[in-house]
Amino acid sequence: MILAVCALVSLIVGIATEGWPKGAHDGLGIIASILLVVFVTATSDYKQSLQFKDLDKEKKKITVQVTRNGYRQKISIFDLLAGDIVHLAIGDQVPTDGLFVSGFSLLINESSLTGESEPVNVTAEYPFLLSGTKVQDGSCKMLVTTVGMRTQWGKLMATLSEGGDDETPLQVKLNGVATIIGKIGLFFAVVTFGVLLQGLFSRKMIEESHWRWSGDDALEMLEYFAIAVTIVVVAVPEGLPLAVTLSLAFAMKKMMNDKALVRHLAACETMGSSTTICSDKTGTLTTNHMTVVKACICGKVKEVSNSMKSSVFCSDVSDSVVRILTKSIFNNTGGEIVNTEDEKIEILGTPTEAALLDFGLLLGGDFQAERQASKLVKVEPFNSVKKRMGVVLELPGGGFQAHCKGASEIILSACNKVLNSNGEVAPLDETSINILKDTIEQFANETLRTLCLAYKDIGSDFSAESLIPFEDYTLIGIVGIKDPVRPGVKESVAICRSAGITVRMVTGDNINTAKAIARECGILTDDGIAIEGPEFRVKSEEELHELIPKLQVMARSSPMDKHTLVRHLRSTFEEVVAVTGDGTNDAPALHEADIGLAMGISGTEVAKESADVIILDDNFSTIVTVAKWGRSVYVNIQKFVQFQLTVNVVALVVNFSSACLTGNAPLTAVQLLWVNMIMDTLGALALATEPPNDDLMKRSPVGRKGNFISNVMWRNILAQSFYQFVVIWYLQTSGKTVFNLDGPDSDLILNTLIFNAFVFCQVFNELNSRDMEKINVFKGILENYIFVVVLSCTTLFQIIIVEFLGTFANTHPLTWQQWAVSFLLGFLGMPVAAAVKMIPV
Repeated sequence: MILAVCALVSLIVGIATEGWPKGAHDGLGIIASILLVVFVTATSDYKQSLQFKDLDKEKKKITVQVTRNGYRQKISIFDLLAGDIVHLAIGDQVPTDGLFVSGFSLLINESSLTGESEPVNVTAEYPFLLSGTKVQDGSCKMLVTTVGMRTQWGKLMATLSEGGDDETPLQVKLNGVATIIGKIGLFFAVVTFGVLLQGLFSRKMIEESHWRWSGDDALEMLEYFAIAVTIVVVAVPEGLPLAVTLSLAFAMKKMMNDKALVRHLAACETMGSSTTICSDKTGTLTTNHMTVVKACICGKVKEVSNSMKSSVFCSDVSDSVVRILTKSIFNNTGGEIVNTEDEKIEILGTPTEAALLDFGLLLGGDFQAERQASKLVKVEPFNSVKKRMGVVLELPGGGFQAHCKGASEIILSACNKVLNSNGEVAPLDETSINILKDTIEQFANETLRTLCLAYKDIGSDFSAESLIPFEDYTLIGIVGIKDPVRPGVKESVAICRSAGITVRMVTGDNINTAKAIARECGILTDDGIAIEGPEFRVKSEEELHELIPKLQVMARSSPMDKHTLVRHLRSTFEEVVAVTGDGTNDAPALHEADIGLAMGISGTEVAKESADVIILDDNFSTIVTVAKWGRSVYVNIQKFVQFQLTVNVVALVVNFSSACLTGNAPLTAVQLLWVNMIMDTLGALALATEPPNDDLMKRSPVGRKGNFISNVMWRNILAQSFYQFVVIWYLQTSGKTVFNLDGPDSDLILNTLIFNAFVFCQVFNELNSRDMEKINVFKGILENYIFVVVLSCTTLFQIIIVEFLGTFANTHPLTWQQWAVSFLLGFLGMPVAAAVKMIPV
């Protein structure tokens, strides 16, 4: 805005004194520069907003399970229609308004709509389900009644417009830097203007013409004003926010290709400074595709494999046991086995449920027949507090039977009978309990997740209102479910370790399973500690202070344990914490962490809502990629700031010192604007889009306290500034003699030379800035085509400005020797930078 005013005044005064078109050159030159800067900035901003639109589309891709046209299928949340039956389970978000059709123990958290924290019990008597609310417990089928903007949530959304994004921590730091530099620039500008004016006055005094003022004097004063304004323009680094946004947007787009969807811009950069990752086990470190691999039935441990025939498995197990086992598996489940359109069998449900149902099919059971044979009276769905699931069946011949499954130690403690090797019910004595406990431990040591199945006949006096009893059960068997470790996890954990990031595993699983998998992944080391949630909970503050730095595995943890751990790491140890999770129970920890990473495939909507980054392929290796990109963003912006501050310092000092000492500034307004363009917009484009290299993961993280402008940067900035200042000062004082310049154009040619040398210094300094510590700055340069294009364009434009735009830019065409010297002076900045990098900091 200041420049636009300056250009207008320049046009008026210029045309009035020198006539059209000669007097208009200066003004038009400034206007052209303004337009160029504005257009480049606007284009990059527009591109980035398009990227946000794409990301927003990705963010909203949610699928739901629906019964439509008589069979169950998965469809996008946008394709829901009134009349569909939607299947909801614990952790889901209700996608539309609808009515409860059937279900069990359904608790809905309506706090997002009503603000009431107490969950609402939805039944046939109170059947209303509202979109945007979350299923806290239970499961149900819902009939869709209204969709889109007609739902309660839609009406609420229609009254709000999306708020702007908060500034990222880095942008806050940089705004501080920009403000200080701007103030320094303003001070220099005012002083420069004062010095130049004073020079004009003293000259008029000597000539004794201070009572006669002409248009030429006005033009000269205007020129001084323009120089002062451009000093401000060059000093204010308006490219900083641009560089941050560009770098983050570039990283976001690239991370999308690497299967990480960033929901908040700041997350990229926070992840770069993270010092610890608290990872979930299931689905993140492991594949989350469960299968039953071992079973202990009637006291015999058997291997199970998918290629096995049911007759082989059941050969030495009595029919009555197989019957009760399939009955228990098929009735006591939150999953379902459905026939798809093309007559294929599909198993729907959580991975654990799917593994059990698969096992039921292997035993030769028929899901639909079992379901129709008895009537479900009550269901208590699985949740992470009780760690078990129970159902009550009404048997065809009258009477009720309860079935229960869940964490082995919990179910075992509720059993007092067991099915023996002949398939008969026998009392559980001390010896058999110990044998069973040993079996459970043996399963757990082989990284198997153990579940116990049990049943109990409860006579005929059970009503749907009463609770399912939980004692005196008969144990049917124990199954061991394996969830194999994902390929690439071990390598990723090793990379994190070398990058100074501590990986901790926090899981709800049994401690032996957790330890075995943590060892397999390389998380648990010899000096690390593995602890169980209940034990962690009762520790005092002092004990936690001792324990947490060595803690590597926390098993059997509740959501609050995870939350406590994250809170302590952040507040007491001032770590930057990343948390991964997929379940509803992970939401508090995801929210508390500096950066929450939710799983895209296995994650619940609640977890995704609380997270900053969604890992689309649920893979731990992707988390390492996110960290690498985060670091890349931080380092790229540091490189840019180093480059920019060097230009700022030199331009300020050169114009200020020569204005004070010689009474004129060597760099004109248009020239300074071009330099500003190189360093702000084009520099941001070139340096902010450097892809990450593997060396980034070999240094320690910045953490919470790190200074943004590091000592390494100061060393490079001061050395380069000093070199450039010496070059320009030498040209200014001795340039005419060195190049034998005389005649009317000598001043103009010298100023053009200074401008040219200054620009080439920046071009080579941009190369130097590619790496702040290593001497070889050419490594991988051809992979970053943006950088090469920007440098080529800068050089090309420079030639055009000097050779052809003389009237606008106050330049004079140079000879090839003068070009060679300018180029050489710029190039010499590289050995200087290399030598300086030898100085240890």
